[in-house]
Amino acid sequence: MSLFTSTSSTRRVFMMQVATAATAVMAVGEAAAQAMVDEKSPQAAGLAYKADAGKVDKAKFPKMAAGANCANCALFQAKAGAAAGGCPLFAGKQVAAKGWCSAWAKKA
Repeated sequence: MSLFTSTSSTRRVFMMQVATAATAVMAVGEAAAQAMVDEKSPQAAGLAYKADAGKVDKAKFPKMAAGANCANCALFQAKAGAAAGGCPLFAGKQVAAKGWCSAWAKKA
C-alpha cells in the first residue's frame, strides 16, 4: 500500500504544478493582450489618437467636442469607471479612458 500512497502523492503534486503553470500562462497571455496603444504607432497616428484628450489640437480636429473621450465613445469596451479598455480599432491593445481619436462616436 505504500506504493499506492507514493504514486497518489506524486500525481497530486503533478496536478498542482500543472494547474499553477496553466494559471501563470493565462496571466502572461492576458497581460500581453492588454498592452496600451502607442500614440506614435502608424495606426494611432492615422487616427490622431491621443492618450489625453486635453492634448488634441481642436483647430486641426474640429470634430473634437468638449468632454469627448474614449470612455464615452461607442467603440470603447470596458466597464464604467475603468482607466483603460479595448477598442476594435486597435485590436489586442487598450486605449486610455481619457484618450481620444478621430473615430470618436458618442455612446448611445
